Amino acid sequence: MGVNEIIEKSLYKFVVIAQLSAMFSASEIVAQNKEEINAVIYNGRRNIITETVAKSSPAVAGINAIQIREYSRTPFANDPIWSLLFPDRVFKQRVKSLGSGFLISSDGFVLTNSHVIENAVEVVVTLSDGTDHEAEIVGVDRASDIALLKLEGKDFPFLEFGDSDDIIIAEWVIALGNPFGLFDISKKPTATVGVISGLNLDFGQQESGRVYQDMIQTDASINSGNSGGPLLNAIGEVIGINTFIFTGSRYSEGSIGIGFAIPINRAKSVYKELKKYGKVDRSFWTGMDVRDLNRLVAKHLDLETEKGVLITNIEKKSPADKAGLMVGDIIIEVNGDEVINDDDIFKIIEENFLRAGDTLIMLIRRGNSERTIRMILGKPNR
Repeated sequence: MGVNEIIEKSLYKFVVIAQLSAMFSASEIVAQNKEEINAVIYNGRRNIITETVAKSSPAVAGINAIQIREYSRTPFANDPIWSLLFPDRVFKQRVKSLGSGFLISSDGFVLTNSHVIENAVEVVVTLSDGTDHEAEIVGVDRASDIALLKLEGKDFPFLEFGDSDDIIIAEWVIALGNPFGLFDISKKPTATVGVISGLNLDFGQQESGRVYQDMIQTDASINSGNSGGPLLNAIGEVIGINTFIFTGSRYSEGSIGIGFAIPINRAKSVYKELKKYGKVDRSFWTGMDVRDLNRLVAKHLDLETEKGVLITNIEKKSPADKAGLMVGDIIIEVNGDEVINDDDIFKIIEENFLRAGDTLIMLIRRGNSERTIRMILGKPNR
């Protein structure tokens, strides 16, 4: 065998070995890359939202309450003779109420909506570890729709408060709760995700006496049973208490992506008073009597308008007296809101959660001129 032939055969073997080595190396690289890609995809499923839900869920509770509700029944409610002879009979009925709540301290304090547990004779709180706890109702504030419960025990997981004055429109939020009682089945809160849709929405005072002002709007799905549950920002801070929804129909209870939460900054101050006193004292005293203006009164006083209310009496040394108000003054505005009748003043006070010590800024008409007067609400004489 010649030298050239030996060289050719050696080169051929080298090329074959090189090609085989390259093939095996490429397959190893492909396999390695596939594993890395799969790991990236798998880890990509975990994000700040999933981490926040996992971290926060143990502090969220399902609430089952037995409420006593009164109702009247008469077969001929519109018949005055029947009503005179047979007055309405009032019946009491035990009704099961479902809702949500969340722990705010390691020693077992739970925040929820007052309408979830109001007039309840029994409240059972279920936690994510599957344990049921009979809860003590520490306090209820109907006006703000906030209630505080207490569980026996210690070392409970709890959520941290955020700052509802520092919310960004369109930031991600998470609603955790007990829609339709699903917590009783899974022993875990249902999580829905959305964004902040709106801020500072005012719905005023409701027929129930509850006041919904400065509400947070979200499209995170909220349904019946979510009331009282937390609305969290992406890092797990509570920024609101989920409270009610618009359904789009009087016959529907499902979410259409328009839900509302009470700002947590309001809940903070209410919770502190409920914890300390068991209630929120919203009483106040003005020391003045007013009456509505009408056409006859306006004509008698030679007024060009019927808007406003007329001060008819002022008690000595009362807040109204100290503010410099006088009989005959006409109150046109209070805190920037127009006053049309005597109910408006009290409505403005209640809708702004004002009480003794807070200030009313009133625009009044005295004679032919208008002036602004500041009055500090006083404590009622007891």
